[in-house]
Amino acid sequence: MPELPEVETIRRNLEANLLGKTIATLSESTYPRTLRYQVGGIDRLHRDVVGREISAVVRRGKFLWMEFSGIAQRPSGETENTEVPEPDSPPALCFHLGMSGQLRLVEGASPGLRHERLRFTLSDSQALAYCDQRTFGHVETRPLAPTADGYPAGAGTTRAFLPVGLEHIARDVLDPYLDLERVFAKFRSSRRAVKTKLLDQGIVSGIGNIYADEGLFASRIRPFTPAGDLSQREVSRLLEAVAEVMRHALEFGGTSFDKLYVNSWGNPGDFASELNVYGRAGKPCHHCGKPLDKIVIDGRSAVFCSHCEPTA
Repeated sequence: MPELPEVETIRRNLEANLLGKTIATLSESTYPRTLRYQVGGIDRLHRDVVGREISAVVRRGKFLWMEFSGIAQRPSGETENTEVPEPDSPPALCFHLGMSGQLRLVEGASPGLRHERLRFTLSDSQALAYCDQRTFGHVETRPLAPTADGYPAGAGTTRAFLPVGLEHIARDVLDPYLDLERVFAKFRSSRRAVKTKLLDQGIVSGIGNIYADEGLFASRIRPFTPAGDLSQREVSRLLEAVAEVMRHALEFGGTSFDKLYVNSWGNPGDFASELNVYGRAGKPCHHCGKPLDKIVIDGRSAVFCSHCEPTA
């Protein structure tokens, strides 16, 4: 599943190419699961996005969405939804990539891509194609609501509005507004393995198996160490190590092991060659030469070096 560096790579691709452009047309969905959470189906999606100018491409953890400029339009006879905190703002166009979702930039008139589920044709004849082989991802529009802390919702926006339903997604290690004291408190109060806590998107978002293993290795902490046994200094070291690994991964466009994750031009990420432990169980550690160990923690595998990760 794409993690923060992969989703951020896509966000930057789209931000550089789509801001200020208008969605001119929307195709029919070629697979029903793509819109399984869209209220009102394809008709509502069409009404929410066609004719809208893209003003921001935003990411929080592994979630991606587009903000639009202008005033929300309502069909004749529809009353304002007073439960929506920002009723005059167009809803956000949200993408969850799941296991294999891709957002590809193509020529609007080009043939459909393999596993293409939706196509948004833009005002300059370019198009954004949503592809998804395994169909765990989805596309939908959601109204925006104020962030709980009053800070900008994520990377790519200065607005403190988050799509409704994403309130449980915590900030990530690259977010300057991450509440470190809250993270420390969540770790201190838990006897679960530190890797399990890193994967909890309600504590700190954007981290999956790849960058959890790599961050733990970089911080010299074994994945099965109880989170509550770590000092605040160790937790800080761990979070910064994960952030540094992710910044490094962004330089390579993320990590690809197959053709499921590619950037917006169909190119894979090249960070796999830089991995120290993930996917390398039994192979020699790049640092000390000893074979890497693999264990299962709460149903998720973890690879580590018992010599280079002494904290247990």
